[in-house]
Amino acid sequence: MALSDLFTRRPAAPTPPAEDPAPTVWPQIGETWKPEGVTVVQRYYNQAHAVVLVYTASKRYRYGVACLGCHYTKAPSAASDWMELSDAAEAANAHAGTCRALPRDLPARPDDDTVHKLLHTRVREHQNRVTEQEFRIDALDRARLTIQRTNPWIEAALRKLADEHPDLLLVRTSHEDSLRFFVRPYTPAS
Repeated sequence: MALSDLFTRRPAAPTPPAEDPAPTVWPQIGETWKPEGVTVVQRYYNQAHAVVLVYTASKRYRYGVACLGCHYTKAPSAASDWMELSDAAEAANAHAGTCRALPRDLPARPDDDTVHKLLHTRVREHQNRVTEQEFRIDALDRARLTIQRTNPWIEAALRKLADEHPDLLLVRTSHEDSLRFFVRPYTPAS
């Protein structure tokens, strides 16, 4: 056998599959999921086809981002911190470009007792020892896909919490007849 025969041989081409297999579609990855209390305005796919949502829960058009693959969320953290649609879209696109998490099951809508406990916990987190703090429903933007409730439902739940725990939460009506919630300062038990 000549040396030239060894270097001119090429491996046989692989045989193509009989049919091109259709890509596997992940069940329920969020394309049509519309959780209660939020409006999904944009969807992006991450590298493993999990959906990254851009959503709003506010009349003021504050936007949040949540990945349905990993636990990434980005939402305004304070009343003065606004996230415009372009900022939210940029954050969602940047996350989708780097996230490799597989799609998770869609979050189940929790029962009312679970949401009441979550709201109680969130209100307690706003409590301090010095001053009364306003608790805005916007403060729940990061948790809106977990809560899956409308603003009127949340307002009613906060009113109930204020009735049950008047030492924790106070409800006031503003001059525009809208409800405002205030977390009372923490006072140690004597």
